[in-house]
Amino acid sequence: MPAIVGLKALKERCRVTLHSDSMNVVDAFSQGWSERWRANGWMRNWMRNRNEEAQNPELWAILLRLCDHHHVPAEYVKAHAGSPENERRDELAKRAARHADLPPDEGYEAQKGQPAS
Repeated sequence: MPAIVGLKALKERCRVTLHSDSMNVVDAFSQGWSERWRANGWMRNWMRNRNEEAQNPELWAILLRLCDHHHVPAEYVKAHAGSPENERRDELAKRAARHADLPPDEGYEAQKGQPAS
């Protein structure tokens, strides 16, 4: 979600490096997984020799649509290793998660079989 919010804030085409402490996110970009998921209807069928839906396809769809307008390489940053930017991101995410007025995560609610409120 932070990458989506950040990219939505851009007013013109940019080159932006996405720093993430999730190796899965970085690999999804650098190894082309996310593009294959999109091309395969959000199925990860090249892994484990079976069809399996990609996690959070609604968020990946938004993120990739935004990335289509910008040049967005991804770099891995080890979590809690002293990177000032990553520590700040973690602090902001924890602070935001404590708010009672968070918007519903419609994709998560749909997965649980419950309507988003």
